[in-house]
Amino acid sequence: MKTTKQLTAIIEREDDLYVAFCPDLDIASQGKTVEAARTNLIEALQLFFESADRTEIDRRLRNEVFVTQVEVPVG
Repeated sequence: MKTTKQLTAIIEREDDLYVAFCPDLDIASQGKTVEAARTNLIEALQLFFESADRTEIDRRLRNEVFVTQVEVPVG
């Protein structure tokens, strides 16, 4: 039986593409739309879990990733 895992995805626009990044495992993908980038990232993560051995997964997996905003004075 397959299990699922909640992972963080950050998607940002870069020129004409969207880049999707998973900081939990340091894996990224891209697409022409936000949804395509998200779908491609999910596929990349699935391929990683299918091909990586347990030690590689444990080595790369970060258990606590926080996404927040900070205020910085400029000028």
